[in-house]
Amino acid sequence: MIDIARLRIELEDVDHPVMRRIEVPVAITLADLHAVIQAAMGWQNAHLYEFRVGRSLAWGVPDPHWPEANTRPAKNASLAELALHLKQNKTFEYLYDFGDDWRHAVKLEAIAAADSDTIYPRLVGGHGACPPEDCGGPPGYAHLLEAIADPDHEDHAELSAWLGGKFDPTLVDEAAIRKRLAKLAKRRPRKAKT
Repeated sequence: MIDIARLRIELEDVDHPVMRRIEVPVAITLADLHAVIQAAMGWQNAHLYEFRVGRSLAWGVPDPHWPEANTRPAKNASLAELALHLKQNKTFEYLYDFGDDWRHAVKLEAIAAADSDTIYPRLVGGHGACPPEDCGGPPGYAHLLEAIADPDHEDHAELSAWLGGKFDPTLVDEAAIRKRLAKLAKRRPRKAKT
């Protein structure tokens, strides 16, 4: 029987709360956890990412042109390894898109034995829509919401057209998230290198 971690992922610095609660195997690589978070939040996996514990520990995709960043390869580390470095609040950071700077607080809520009838990763619950990709980070997202809510706003027509349809920041499409996570569950899990 494998152990499962329940994670609460909350997007920081946005006025409309965006949160997902997921369950993943504790042995998942951080590279695979990145893919799970992308699917659960609704991001498009178009940018770099990094997991951080405090100021000194970081896992992601190391940049050979910037070795002083000291980023460890996410494909070689597991959530279990990251968890060894967590303090009392059991929270770490997931940063996505170094330009837009989407910061997520990820809390390790519990570790328990897997349910043999459950397929992991899985969505436990959530609320709030993921901001549209490349909208300018939290400040750009706030501007986007302001503009589309006000037909008299000078950017209303342009940003509404850019969105390509209606957008409600309070809605979460759990069925779509579950479908994306089920697709990831079919992939063969990778084990972290030791």
